[in-house]
Amino acid sequence: MNPLIIPVLGIFCGILAVIGGVFVKPWMAFRQRKLELEAQMVAEKAAQYAAHTERLEQRVRVLERIVTDKGVDLAHQIDQLSDDKVN
Repeated sequence: MNPLIIPVLGIFCGILAVIGGVFVKPWMAFRQRKLELEAQMVAEKAAQYAAHTERLEQRVRVLERIVTDKGVDLAHQIDQLSDDKVN
């Protein structure tokens, strides 16, 4: 084996460590921050959808109440008409 391989590998590993500290570490921190911001945006969007869904459910409940109340009135009016025909 060549006796120069060990020092060359040592220098190469040192250079890789410096490159990792200078370039890779900040890049990883940037990616993590980006993912955190995206998660926050997704959570906000989910909250908006939940609020919108709640508003729609409230409107549906109102419409159901209107339909059922009108349905009772309509049934009563039909009964009155049929009673008037009999008499």
